[in-house]
Amino acid sequence: MHRRLFAALVLLLSVASLAFAQSAAPQAGFDVKAKQVYLIEAETGTVLFARAEDEAVPAASLAKLMTMASVFKALAAGETTLDTTYPVTEHAWRTGGAPSRTSTMFAALKSTPRVEDLIRGVTVQFANDACIILAEGLAGSETAFAERMTTEARALGLENATFANATGLPNPGNTVTMREMVALARHLQTTYPQHMGYYLEPEFEWNKIKQRNRNPLLALNIGVTGFVTGFSEEGGYSIVAAVNRDGKHLVLAMGGMENDKTRIDESRRIIEWALSSFERRTLFKEGEAIADASVYGGDASTVPLVAGEQVDVFLPKDNSQRLVARVVYNWPVRAPVTPGQAVGTLKIWNDKQLLREVPVETAGTVGVGTLRARALDALIELFFFWI
Repeated sequence: MHRRLFAALVLLLSVASLAFAQSAAPQAGFDVKAKQVYLIEAETGTVLFARAEDEAVPAASLAKLMTMASVFKALAAGETTLDTTYPVTEHAWRTGGAPSRTSTMFAALKSTPRVEDLIRGVTVQFANDACIILAEGLAGSETAFAERMTTEARALGLENATFANATGLPNPGNTVTMREMVALARHLQTTYPQHMGYYLEPEFEWNKIKQRNRNPLLALNIGVTGFVTGFSEEGGYSIVAAVNRDGKHLVLAMGGMENDKTRIDESRRIIEWALSSFERRTLFKEGEAIADASVYGGDASTVPLVAGEQVDVFLPKDNSQRLVARVVYNWPVRAPVTPGQAVGTLKIWNDKQLLREVPVETAGTVGVGTLRARALDALIELFFFWI
């Protein structure tokens, strides 16, 4: 009982608040026809719009982002190469090829396409046969590859995304959230930039059949640089898109839309809104003290905290709400303290919307205090333990 109470007190005592000048609620005066939405400015990580972003929904073809993350990881590890060939099995052909009447690159049964051709099949045509061929080639079976996808998702910090196949074809084991799809898209961009050009290729031809890129946003010339669309009977129409325009980098995930036209129209609207309605602001310069943390048993009672980088956010131009930053750390920090110790997180809120989370570290040195000082600190800590 006392331990639980003490833990609660630590949480309360470890929050330092800083108020800033006016800013607006991220969603004020704007809405979209999507049930789940998560939109960020990628360079700062600022959340621009969020709704039901942690709701688990059918993955559909959004699962192909994780398929590509696993394939690119295998390439980076030397497990395969772009010139490696894999056979088109009966399962791959029937489940994802021409007989399936789903998105396909029309890989012929028993042929042996190269890994790079299969990557193009997935990134340009969202091809299900290409996903299965890659999965079987890398893991021996699609089931084994799907297990790898889920394991690698957990390693990336995606706690909810699960995968039962490499395609996203209907299966109750395929679930994702919009927040995690944005995180996965950012992982692809930052970890495998050399492969992002595949998503921009306007067309791809295989087996003498030419198909244009299936991403409907590329033709709109609004700065979209990838990624994928999806559809399921239960979850409706969905999309994950990256945007690079006017010096701004956005990543968007939306789901639960009623048809393809709505998906295209709403994607365009929210992208244009984000690009025109927000501007970059600096809240803390690099090395600027953000807050002071209490120190236990030291020759000083506090130590300043800083972020390891300049802290910028994107805020609405028509400001109306109050921006608040809170530093959360485990109270108290124990001496000795050296510069650069990671001790907590700066959380920046705009009204009820969490905009950013930034790690904070100590910016000073605190030595071990005198016996009397340590005894006093111990008494204070004991007091808070027992109240």
